Amino acid sequence: IGVLNFDAHFDLRAGDLGTSGTPFRQIADDCAARSWPFRYACFGVSRPANTAALFARAQALNVCWVEDDQLAAWQLASAQATLAGFLEQLDVLHLSIDLDVLPAANAPGVSAPAARGVELCVLEALIDQALASGKVRLAELAELNPNFDIDGRTARTAARLLERIARGR
Repeated sequence: IGVLNFDAHFDLRAGDLGTSGTPFRQIADDCAARSWPFRYACFGVSRPANTAALFARAQALNVCWVEDDQLAAWQLASAQATLAGFLEQLDVLHLSIDLDVLPAANAPGVSAPAARGVELCVLEALIDQALASGKVRLAELAELNPNFDIDGRTARTAARLLERIARGR
């Protein structure tokens, strides 16, 4: 089982209370307690939006990650190769999309709008690749905040992504 997370943040923060910044650390801890492998990939990581401690934790946990500035459209083939390598290790995939991975122009309705982000066309291509693997058993979208959403822009983008996932492409 593995998790593919499209997110500007690792969400590997330590803490006893669950927050939006701790879910994958909690999964890692549970996997360790059960002697299970922790397979987690995070695509779209923003270096300025994560601490050095989070990068160190990701490295210690053997996280597969691709930073947002490595996910331009012209770099898609490299990202797809990285994703293919991650998917090869798995039988089952949990697909998690944090809307703050998108540029602020597409997703202003999040708690931490991205200064750079990952363009929607790149995100869709990578989602399609994950879906084509036949391994996705769970998909979720996270962190839509209607209070910050300009003209429903983030909600419409989220609906588009959900429709794509439901359609299987």
